[in-house]
Amino acid sequence: MIALKRIDKIYNDGNPNEFHALRSVSLEIPGDRVTVFKGPSGSGKTTLLSIIGCMVRPTAGRIFIDGRETTSLPEKFLAGIRRSTFGFVFQNFNLIKGITVLENTMLPAYPTGKKHRQVRSDAVVLLERLGIGGKAGQKVEHLSGGEQQRTAIARALINHPSIIIADEPTAHLDRALSVDFLDIIAELSSEGKPILMASHDPLVFNAGIVENVVEMQDGGVMGEEASS
Repeated sequence: MIALKRIDKIYNDGNPNEFHALRSVSLEIPGDRVTVFKGPSGSGKTTLLSIIGCMVRPTAGRIFIDGRETTSLPEKFLAGIRRSTFGFVFQNFNLIKGITVLENTMLPAYPTGKKHRQVRSDAVVLLERLGIGGKAGQKVEHLSGGEQQRTAIARALINHPSIIIADEPTAHLDRALSVDFLDIIAELSSEGKPILMASHDPLVFNAGIVENVVEMQDGGVMGEEASS
């Protein structure tokens, strides 16, 4: 369970270009569902995911993950939570050019202190599972969009996170690749992993695997709908 208590996020606070990205957001997110935050660009959904994932601190409010408050933790503890609790799939994939698919997949595991042999073995298993084992030695800039997406998912899973966060995961994919992505999400969800996604793509928020839809606008929650 993730609980948000009156979350505000203000950028450039006190300056002429001050911007309220989130306004008093209070929400309880079940820990056993696929939840999608939907809304137009600028609605606050990406900022909210970044705050939940401990990448950005709120200006005000409190966040609890499985009963533990994360809002006031020092950065060194937040870094540990990011590595162990969350797996991130970014809109632009954020893969590092010039290195291989395998190396990109392994990167988030290096700070954990795991042995290189074990990390490599885990990465190979993930890539095989996602159908791109044969691309492990290729540099990521030579991959198709769908292959880059699968590499990003493998990287997100390398530390065995308990929660998956995906920001506009189908923004750069065609319909067929978007359906493939949702099939992967369905498999992860069947394993009991909570999945949080931000999307304005109807293919995503209307998907059968989505069990909870949170509509956002102008930095606030407009409504919440549980899918049947």
